[in-house]
Amino acid sequence: MNPAGTTIAIIGAGFCGTALAVQLLRRPPVLPLKVVLINRSGLMARGVAYGTRVENHVLNVPAARMGVLPGEDEGFLQFAQRHDPRMTGGSFASRRLYGDYLETLLAEAAINAPAGCHFRAMVGDVERIRPEAGGGELWLSNGDRLQADQVVLALGHYAPSDPPVPEPQRGFYCSPRYVRDPWRPDALWGVKPGQPVLLVGSGLTMLDIVLDLRARGHQAPIHALSRRGLMPLAHRELEAAPVYDAALPQRMLAQPGARHYLRSLRAAVAAAEAQDGDWRDVIGALRGPTPELWRALPVAERLRFMRHLRPYWEVHRHRCAPELGRRLEAERASGGLQLIAGRVCGYDERPDGVGVLLRRRGASDVERLDVAAVINCSGPEADTRRSREPLLASLRSDGLAVPDELGLGLSIDPQNYALVDARGISSPWLRYVGPFLRARDWEATAVPELRQHVTRLAESLRSDLARPVEERLRYIL
Repeated sequence: MNPAGTTIAIIGAGFCGTALAVQLLRRPPVLPLKVVLINRSGLMARGVAYGTRVENHVLNVPAARMGVLPGEDEGFLQFAQRHDPRMTGGSFASRRLYGDYLETLLAEAAINAPAGCHFRAMVGDVERIRPEAGGGELWLSNGDRLQADQVVLALGHYAPSDPPVPEPQRGFYCSPRYVRDPWRPDALWGVKPGQPVLLVGSGLTMLDIVLDLRARGHQAPIHALSRRGLMPLAHRELEAAPVYDAALPQRMLAQPGARHYLRSLRAAVAAAEAQDGDWRDVIGALRGPTPELWRALPVAERLRFMRHLRPYWEVHRHRCAPELGRRLEAERASGGLQLIAGRVCGYDERPDGVGVLLRRRGASDVERLDVAAVINCSGPEADTRRSREPLLASLRSDGLAVPDELGLGLSIDPQNYALVDARGISSPWLRYVGPFLRARDWEATAVPELRQHVTRLAESLRSDLARPVEERLRYIL
């Protein structure tokens, strides 16, 4: 340890980075300690999800389950009720309010940190991390360097990949009529309210962008295109406690395979509905056991699940708030939102718009859809093998990080969240927490799951930093 104390650098200030910083500041693993939270934008504790200012962008999880700290599951609910006494545990609060909550927790943790524990919020873009003196040296795009004893990557999702089209057609992706990243602050400024648009993707990102466009006064038709034409399903109103089939996971594990899992789920849904139950409770029964179910699948079965079942799982598992579900149905009923099952084949851009060439699912003919703009709503890019982010690219090239074999995330030590390097060795100083844990656990995107991962990582840091330095650095020495 540095005589001046231990430095823990956290890269990424969304939910995971903020929650980890709060836990470390409240219960420092060692003293003296400096916690440095680094974000490429100045919005600490927001990330992409909670940086929105659109009130219609609400959480996809009820308020009572959105607490950050262990033992304080209703922490967010209590915070929200101070702003709106009508808020209940079943309410779906705005994501902006949740960002306020994270911001408040971080500020309070920094102010109330014990003596010898210091916090620094740093705006910068980390492009490379090099092993250095038992820890890591962070290289920032502005030329700054930062030494840290422990480095935690709390990286979230990146911008979507462009829809695959033949190479001659890819020039359209440089056009101002194409919005690659709908979460850029200025992404929708050029979309005129009286002209039709195409959203590529029909999931939760599509729903957010539809709401955003309507809030901006967009009155023209909105088309949404995806391979299967599936849209988000809604949570039910929480009028009664869910009823879970506790034996379902074990019945599924009796024969690990995508087809058996599907048959078991269908049988459980049929049994629930025969007793006036709700299919959502069947899905809910799998929330905790999902990592075990995923790890039990052979690689070939994981691939089969991803190829054939993943889109259906996503719309049933990751649902929207009931009110947003009603708005989505109203949009479709009025013709304001038109859903197409198919794929993009190419583009014909003209001065007054773009003709999107598409093929509907099951059809052989290509048809043309004329719109003013194309917005990529296909969801965040989670394949670290394809990511063009400088930091991930350098970690790969330096052998410090290895993408998993399915392209879902990174190879992570299940015991302590350490990155596993190209030699198959767990790093003693470089760790990860965030959605790239999907490679290991499949479900690692919602707050209830991520909260548990952050808590386990914080405990691992406390345990590891209590060990003698020589033992921790045996990997390097």
